[in-house]
Amino acid sequence: MTGPARPLAGMRVVTLAPNVPGPLAAASLRGAGAEVIKVEPPSGDPLAAMAPAWYAELHRGVDVRVIDLKTQTGSAELDDLLGGADLLLTSSRPSALGRLGLGGARLDAAFPRLCRVLIVGDTQAPEVPGHDLTYQVKAGLIDPERPVMPRTLLADVLGSREAYAAALALLLGRERGSTERERLVGLGDAAHFAAAPLRAGLTAPGGLLSGAHDTYGLFPTADGWLAAAPLEPHFAVRWRTLLGEEGPAALRAQPSAHWVQLAHEQDLPLVAVTPPEPQP
Repeated sequence: MTGPARPLAGMRVVTLAPNVPGPLAAASLRGAGAEVIKVEPPSGDPLAAMAPAWYAELHRGVDVRVIDLKTQTGSAELDDLLGGADLLLTSSRPSALGRLGLGGARLDAAFPRLCRVLIVGDTQAPEVPGHDLTYQVKAGLIDPERPVMPRTLLADVLGSREAYAAALALLLGRERGSTERERLVGLGDAAHFAAAPLRAGLTAPGGLLSGAHDTYGLFPTADGWLAAAPLEPHFAVRWRTLLGEEGPAALRAQPSAHWVQLAHEQDLPLVAVTPPEPQP
């Protein structure tokens, strides 16, 4: 017995978007059942060189085609693909799309049913160049007093989810008679959205979730660190009873495994800070 059809089964996505946000969004669309055709330039997608294993994972089940869109032959080949497509995903600046004959007005006229998601740096300034690091800095997610490199590409990853959501909204809207065919998704906008807890003061210095309080933070033990988050009152009472008068300083007396076991027995949200498990 087969399971239910996936929601985008029978739909075709053409993506021109390289690097991180585009392939991530395309992988989500593929996972929802869409047929995905990836068009890459002769030089390829930089992600394939930067993270070959991840590139292979994201492109599993994707029909990758090398097409030089700067030639008449390549442009015609892309038009053939778009003629049977439901969605076009891009991550170029609008001016670059215009030079390739992929401006909104032309696509509206040539392919009236084609939905389009344009991943840009920032919806308010889509022609300004940038990358994940610069968007995180502008959003205030890098501490200016002690700047360290972020451990994830937050704007790119969250932006990919925004692109996926935009694609679903456009496709659903089209099926319900909407005339909307294009949405811009800004990576800078995604970083700004992610920084909302910081702006609200939750993770700002001294905030409840900043690490300045004993019910949410990173605490040293005899042999490492713990992440503890006993925020709710019933957790906090148990946590403070466990630690006694010394508070979090008591954690230094025993190794992390000791405290993890006690937390498990007392149903407390606590984990040891350890390296991530290697991917298979």
